[in-house]
Amino acid sequence: MGPGPRSAGAGTSPQPLSLAARLSYAVGHFLNDLCASMWFTYLLLYLHSVRAYSSRGAGLLLLLGQVADGLCTPLVGYEADRAAGHCARYGPRKAWHLVGTICVLLSFPFIFSPCLGCGPATPEWAALLYYGPFIVIFQFGWAATQIAHLSLIPVLVTSDHEKVELTASGMPSPWWQTSLSLVPPGSSCTCRAPPEQGPLRAATWVTSWGSRMCRVPDPVLLVVGVGVVFSLLFHLGTREGRRQRIEEPDEHSPLVAPAARPLLLWKHWLREPAFYQVGVLYMTTRLMVNLSQTYMATYLTHSLHLPKKFIATIPLVMYLSGFCSSFLMKPVNRRIGRNLTYFVGLLVVLAFAAWVALAERLGTAVYAAAALLGAGCATILVTSLAMTADLIGPHTYSGAFVYGAMSFSDKVANGLAVMAVQSLHPCPSDLCCTACVGFYHWVMVTVTGGVGIAAALALCSLFIWPIRVRTRDPGDRP
Repeated sequence: MGPGPRSAGAGTSPQPLSLAARLSYAVGHFLNDLCASMWFTYLLLYLHSVRAYSSRGAGLLLLLGQVADGLCTPLVGYEADRAAGHCARYGPRKAWHLVGTICVLLSFPFIFSPCLGCGPATPEWAALLYYGPFIVIFQFGWAATQIAHLSLIPVLVTSDHEKVELTASGMPSPWWQTSLSLVPPGSSCTCRAPPEQGPLRAATWVTSWGSRMCRVPDPVLLVVGVGVVFSLLFHLGTREGRRQRIEEPDEHSPLVAPAARPLLLWKHWLREPAFYQVGVLYMTTRLMVNLSQTYMATYLTHSLHLPKKFIATIPLVMYLSGFCSSFLMKPVNRRIGRNLTYFVGLLVVLAFAAWVALAERLGTAVYAAAALLGAGCATILVTSLAMTADLIGPHTYSGAFVYGAMSFSDKVANGLAVMAVQSLHPCPSDLCCTACVGFYHWVMVTVTGGVGIAAALALCSLFIWPIRVRTRDPGDRP
């Protein structure tokens, strides 16, 4: 598949990646992207509107998943950095990617399927316990795949512009979202709550692929099938460079040999101010991207009273605009730099928030608003990931830990935010009441505009104190 990278620990720069190697790397996160799209966009809607669980119960399951993901990411990153084994095409990062992919494939279909063995008399807490283990296994696999995939970027390329290009290439292609949106016109599926709760309102999903969620859903099978194909292409086409085993140096030993380059271990990152600067920026970025995706469906149906087909078409528009904007990342970053590129994307997201705040009824203009949100979120997400790669720089030995720590803060923050919103839901016993119309309206404004202001403050710190690693390895002699 073209020349692979040289050893990350050999002190030499990797060779330029061939086009085939870039494409194979780009599809390595497709399975995660597909699952994350369903997880954030449809999980709450599925649990609350189709399975008839309470808003707090649905939020608790999402919180469980986010906390499990957050706890797994730094541990996976630490272990991926420590491992030095290499077999054929498999280094430690690709091995973790394979383990994560298997866990996702085995657990994800059960999350969007009815509880096996549950009947009308089954209490909600028992059903939630049933979904719990599948969610934990899925989130462990998702975390392992994500950290392994991201931590390969500093190993495969060293140029700043190549990092942006490789990061942007991992943006999910919109064609799969199109395929998930195609349901034969007129198809419907009426899902019913347990008999004692009566028929579930708004449970008929017409011309929306969400309609398949009332049974073992076809979209889940499509996600798993497509994900398997692209994961296989990733493992066949991506070659992880060999890396020598490097023991952690004893800081108190006078026999430590001088290193050609300072070796940063995981504990050294904790003393780096830039580590926390980039971490806060990445966390707020993920909050905007994930929470806007999580509450978009409820905002469309309950606040804007749009037909159910918008639940599929609006995410499609967001992904299309984000995909198109990803092509501009490399030239824009080269011309104006990382910070200003992020600032431009943030302005687009804030423009969406202002539009939503001022307009009570959007109608078909929601497509334009969705295009703004998709382009802005893609810009800030790709740029924040590129900033993380810049932070790691040549210190690829502990790169997986850095990505894991960044992901830990974002996952826990997302889970707590969703639980807080679900706890404030004004209609805990009904699908939706009059009060929730304005509730979801202001939730959408807050998760984009409010969090966007916090991200702007984090960005200001990077303008004042640019990303720079200050710590020297104790074994490095001046």
